[in-house]
Amino acid sequence: MITLLNLDCFQVLEEMRPVRMIFADPPDNIGLKYNAHKDRIPNYRAFLRSLIWDACDKCDVFWMSYNADHTFMVGKLVDDFITLQLGAWEAKPCVQIFTFGQHRQTDLGWAHRPLVRLMKKGTEVYADAIRVQSWRQKHNDKRADPRGKVPGTVFDFPRVTGNSKQRRKWMPTQLHEDLYERCIKLSCQPGDTVCDLFAGSGTLARVAERCEVDALLVEIDPLYCEKIAAEHNLEYDNA
Repeated sequence: MITLLNLDCFQVLEEMRPVRMIFADPPDNIGLKYNAHKDRIPNYRAFLRSLIWDACDKCDVFWMSYNADHTFMVGKLVDDFITLQLGAWEAKPCVQIFTFGQHRQTDLGWAHRPLVRLMKKGTEVYADAIRVQSWRQKHNDKRADPRGKVPGTVFDFPRVTGNSKQRRKWMPTQLHEDLYERCIKLSCQPGDTVCDLFAGSGTLARVAERCEVDALLVEIDPLYCEKIAAEHNLEYDNA
């Protein structure tokens, strides 16, 4: 089941019942041009802090992808959260890498995007669900585990560039579907509910069926909701 809400994520978090997993890819605050909202959020630190605390109050597992410009700020926010939770939550830093990063002539360009997982201690994860072919399997090494290997914290998925088949040209930025799938399958079992607080191009709606989870998509921009609804034949609620 896919549910789409044309609402502000903080309003939804205040009212929603707890779900298994929440995913967030918030605006990067670097001036990207969205349809109806500016990518400039006053007091971005407070925005991200509220996002982390409010989301974790409504899930067992919280994943957040963010711009590498904010690595040190997010790290401090996560450390403060973990410390104040008195051992009830744990954090795992991950990173998405890609060959075609943001090229710069004057300095090193970003070729990665950080990703952090916050999880209640004791929460079960499902590593067997995300196994991939190992180097030994590829090279017919008899020592290879026939099940494949559990991948590490480096997610090697390309950016969804303009010529990607996944690209929705009406949305300025989106994450790779396989990244969503790995996070969901590691964190959830079939029948669980996953919420995406910044639905954007509707990636969760495209991934949820193959992950066998229910999807709750939250998107504040009415145009993006219209596009998602049209693609998936959905009705949606708004303010």
